[in-house]
Amino acid sequence: MASTQVSQVPASSLPVIPSDTENRPKADFHPGIWGDMFIQCPNMDIDAATESRFEELKEQVRKMIVEPTDDLNQKLPFIDAVQRLGVSYHFEKEIEDEVEKIYHDMKSNDVEYDLYTTALRFRLLRGHGYRVSCESFNKFKDEEGNFKASLTSDVRGLLELYEASYMRIHGEDILDEAISFTTAQLTLALPTLDHPLSEQVDHALKQSIQRGLPRVEARKFISIYQDIESHNKALLQFAKIDFNMLQLLHRKELSEICRWWKDLDFTRKLPFARDRVVEGYFWIMGVYFEPQYSLGRKFLTKVIAMASIVDDTYDSFATYDELIPYTDAIERWDLKCMDQLPEYMKISYKALLDVYEEMEQLLVAQERQYRVEYARKAMIRLAQAYLLEAKWTHLNYKPTFEEFRDNALPTSGYAMLAITAFVGMGDVVTPETFKWAANDPKIIKASTIICRFMDDIAEHKFNHRREDDCSAIECYMEQYSVTAQEAYDEFNKHIESSWKDVNEEFLKPTEMPTPVLCRSLNLARVMDVLYREGDGYTHVGKAAKGGITSLLIDPIPL
Repeated sequence: MASTQVSQVPASSLPVIPSDTENRPKADFHPGIWGDMFIQCPNMDIDAATESRFEELKEQVRKMIVEPTDDLNQKLPFIDAVQRLGVSYHFEKEIEDEVEKIYHDMKSNDVEYDLYTTALRFRLLRGHGYRVSCESFNKFKDEEGNFKASLTSDVRGLLELYEASYMRIHGEDILDEAISFTTAQLTLALPTLDHPLSEQVDHALKQSIQRGLPRVEARKFISIYQDIESHNKALLQFAKIDFNMLQLLHRKELSEICRWWKDLDFTRKLPFARDRVVEGYFWIMGVYFEPQYSLGRKFLTKVIAMASIVDDTYDSFATYDELIPYTDAIERWDLKCMDQLPEYMKISYKALLDVYEEMEQLLVAQERQYRVEYARKAMIRLAQAYLLEAKWTHLNYKPTFEEFRDNALPTSGYAMLAITAFVGMGDVVTPETFKWAANDPKIIKASTIICRFMDDIAEHKFNHRREDDCSAIECYMEQYSVTAQEAYDEFNKHIESSWKDVNEEFLKPTEMPTPVLCRSLNLARVMDVLYREGDGYTHVGKAAKGGITSLLIDPIPL
């Protein structure tokens, strides 16, 4: 493959954006909202005393996790708190061992527990891949098959049943019923509750644990947990210090990425494209936040930033005649192809090749550069799918819903992101991982459907769409003669079914190690958080602003 190390384009010969805007798509994206805020890294660092305290607390928490006890009412909430406070990545082996013991005890021990403990145990065991039966919830039903009226006063139990229901897989009707029942009961109870339970219920109704972004949820839970009377002081302090230490690492990464982005100067050179590099980093933090994935996070953020530029080139500026050589150049992946491109396309094309070249160089020493080849192929496939959409628009062709859907799944970019996420992931990833991922496995397909259909609903519902755009919702409405609401309902059914697929793929024995599967789960979670109230990436909304502020700007007071 041709090397992409070439000299910089001199400033005097900067490319010019074509001025013939009549034949070009119309897009009007608001400018980036963060300015240069993240270019500089905060000057603060964790002092030696805090670091020493951190290590002490870590040891205390580790001992508490493994402390022998037969009291599930003590063990389950503690492990749950460790996970929800965002620090379980320090104790994966210890937690796994404890959860396995809980699973074996449950099989050999038929102690009857209340709703809270039954539901919490179910959620934790399912979360760790154990095939526990939902039949244990039948005892909370009356003779008519409805949930018992007496449960309505047990708000903690209802809340836990609500959260447990989001772990459901296909055929678990009792959990489908449980979501409806608990949502209705918790909504009724909410005005009568005291803090911090009121805060927990209010947040859960907006965002379930299973579909929330682990980092955002940890920040939220830290503020709730400290107000719970029975909270563990050592665990809380450990979680706060850990959060701030990780925030500093994330700020350093983002600062590096923002400098790279500023040097590319896309906002001036390619003004038609979205300037969303900070939102892109937030997205990828959602995919993996742990320190060991720092290299993967930086590469994947650069890739999502470039995919966004490429998407806007296809969708929001280029003519169809320009897109044919642009796609051809991406397929051939060779700098010599730049000669065939208009001046403005050369910029994004060279930057795209440079990102992958840089990663390849970093992986040569570990003999892992083969991974970049898989990532490149996934990006090529994305460009090909973008071209087909552009062709439909150019020919004024109205695809059937099925045609649109089959191409829309690759254009969502989620298969590309899932594969690219593995590139910087260390030893847990092998050549088999990439072969598996390249064959559209069920979990990647499911997260892609969640992404695509949530995006389609958001765009249609919130009018986040250009007039000349083809819409999956409108294809569906026209083909099946249904209203917009009926189309949303149908798409939501597919989304819910895909979430069940995702949950099912985590049940043991799994096709791939859990850290590999987690990338697809987390990609689906990002969609649930960012796209529920419209396209929160393009039209930066409350979810993105709030998430970025709480995770990357405000430290937690110790």
